[in-house]
Amino acid sequence: MVIKVFLASSSGSTAIKKKQQDVVGFLEALKVEYAQLDIACNEENRMWMRQNVPQEKKPANGIPLPPQIFNEESYCGDYDTFFDAKEDNSVYAFLGLPPPPGSKEAELADKAHILENGTHAEETNGEENLDDSIEVPVEERNGDAHGEEEQAAEEEEEEEGEGGEEEEVAEGETAEDDALEGETAGDAAEEAVEETDEQAHADEEEQEEADEDREEEDDEEETQGEEAE
Repeated sequence: MVIKVFLASSSGSTAIKKKQQDVVGFLEALKVEYAQLDIACNEENRMWMRQNVPQEKKPANGIPLPPQIFNEESYCGDYDTFFDAKEDNSVYAFLGLPPPPGSKEAELADKAHILENGTHAEETNGEENLDDSIEVPVEERNGDAHGEEEQAAEEEEEEEGEGGEEEEVAEGETAEDDALEGETAGDAAEEAVEETDEQAHADEEEQEEADEDREEEDDEEETQGEEAE
């Protein structure tokens, strides 16, 4: 890409000469390759410049004045826009050229890229993706797996805890059942003893009644024998 600067070598305007010198001197200081195209001695250059300056960039009379700057066929701007770019440290962007590494403009562009994307330009490849060569700590790479292992271990501990509680509850219920069965057996034994006592008492009463009946019969027999005599 060649930077083209259209100049008027025989211009009678001191202001135009000063602007032309400013543009050329700054490009030489930046070591930017450029070509000077004189519109005063070459009508073809004059016509090409006037035809390729965008209509909205032309002055009110429609005749653009030098210096006018192009990058090949692409229009860059006039002296005023060049001066603004120089003040903003964005001349390379104005010219459509990549800033050289280490230049102030490259540093500013790098900072702007960091603020925009949140990643350093050196850490991205040509496709603006993170470089695969950047090493990621093992803890970060295995963070998900490690977290899953811890979660599984915690679930196992919770299951064991629930199992222990169930066993304790089961043991407690068994002990209560045993105690209840013991109480029931004791009650049954007491009822059996009471029934036995009642039966014995009933038997005794029956025996007593039988003895009384026998005595009455004996007394009647004795009475009848005496009467017979």
